[in-house]
Amino acid sequence: MDGNGRWAKKQGKPRTYGHYVGAYKIEDVVRWCANRGVKYTTFYAFSTENWKRPPEEVNFILNLLVEKIDEFYERMHKENVRLRFIGRLHELPDVVRKKCEYYEDRTKNNDKIQTIMAFNYGGRYEILDAIKKIISDINEKKLELESLDDKLFRNYLYAPDVPDPDLVIRTSGEMRISNFLIWEIAYSEFYFSNLLWPEFSEEELQRAIDEYTKRDRRFGGIK
Repeated sequence: MDGNGRWAKKQGKPRTYGHYVGAYKIEDVVRWCANRGVKYTTFYAFSTENWKRPPEEVNFILNLLVEKIDEFYERMHKENVRLRFIGRLHELPDVVRKKCEYYEDRTKNNDKIQTIMAFNYGGRYEILDAIKKIISDINEKKLELESLDDKLFRNYLYAPDVPDPDLVIRTSGEMRISNFLIWEIAYSEFYFSNLLWPEFSEEELQRAIDEYTKRDRRFGGIK
């Protein structure tokens, strides 16, 4: 969801204003996806590399999660949305982590659409954390090394029950992965939008979906 800061500067506002508007855009996109029958949406909200940003911007984003999620929950829960979080949540401030845990539990039985927030998330760290768990299970005789394959490895990821994304959308004209779901997007289709995230529209979402439906997905095989 790139372009919050650049969008805010275009409006003559501080970067933090862009993050505020961008947070509300998530809610719009969840509804648009749910109305189209999409069952899973994953948003890259805060990466492990985002800690390098100015402290005031980082603190604003963390506080925004704490304040925004209450509003988000009240509306999304009524619309049967399940809210989940992936990433190194244990490294977050307690107030943030507890909010994540609380709303995961409160919405766990909702089944219209799952909205997964990647928070303090990094694709490389997800793989490293999975390897550490595998080594621990091998040491404790819970797992035989010879039995490990890609399907079993998946069980050690942050959200093993969530299917691999069919479509990855990146905004603001950026054309790179940026450490997002490295394992899971091996065969995903990509759509790059020139719109900044706060500008992202339902029409642009439909364009991405329309483009996706034209793709010939062979998963390494031949049709």
